[in-house]
Amino acid sequence: MTCNNRFHSVLLSPRSEMPCAHGFAGCVEECGQLLGETFVDFALAISHIARINLNSLETWKLMRIDPVLVAPALTALYRMWIGTMRYQDSGQLTPIRTCLNEGRPVMLAIWHEELFALTGYGTTVLPGRFATVVSDSRDGELIAQVLVRIGFVTARGSSTRGGLKALNQLRQHMLDGRIGVITVDGPRGPRQVAKDGAVYLAQKANAKLFPVRCRPSSAFVFKRSWDHFQLPRPFCTCDVHIGAPLEFAPGKMSAEDLHAGSQRLGQALHDALPGG
Repeated sequence: MTCNNRFHSVLLSPRSEMPCAHGFAGCVEECGQLLGETFVDFALAISHIARINLNSLETWKLMRIDPVLVAPALTALYRMWIGTMRYQDSGQLTPIRTCLNEGRPVMLAIWHEELFALTGYGTTVLPGRFATVVSDSRDGELIAQVLVRIGFVTARGSSTRGGLKALNQLRQHMLDGRIGVITVDGPRGPRQVAKDGAVYLAQKANAKLFPVRCRPSSAFVFKRSWDHFQLPRPFCTCDVHIGAPLEFAPGKMSAEDLHAGSQRLGQALHDALPGG
């Protein structure tokens, strides 16, 4: 299947603590190093490109900008960027649609480096169906504001604050028919090493856990960032690859079981992309 549906919206959030002092290329490179912890936490790159100086945390606190006022501009900028791209998935979305039609909970596992393109893909082919974790912080409020505008449901928390609460909320959203999404090596890496949270949540929700990868035909790759973050170039083609789902038996999982499941997930993500 080739998706030609364009100009769909998604979530953005400024997180950098350093003011912008570079040109376009330098800004994008710096942004790639500081992207935050959720499926859609990439607005540092967008804010630099748009020259919206929301990336200084102290400036953000002093300005007290109302997220309701900022969110529309950030969302519109992302729409325009994703709207130039063409996604292709060769019909691989069918198993996910089947699970949803059968009422089976669904989770998507992605690498942090590919979240920009995959967020655009998700909101293009299944608009209004996603749930994800949003940082329980002031800048997280901006994320939540944008998500509400585009039909997302959020679970508030992070790896350092409210993490278990956020996972429980995300589980409930999945049981209610939303698709849960987790960047399994975020928020700070190591790169392409799956953590235990996705496996834990998929098992608790009895969800099918799909590994999802993408390969843009052309992208900025930030080699100095921990994740080698990919920012697809405008007007590129992006191939999306959805691997076979992982399932986990009900019952209590030991630490060893979780670790083994995470290793399986990491390998599944590697295998989902042709050529690794």
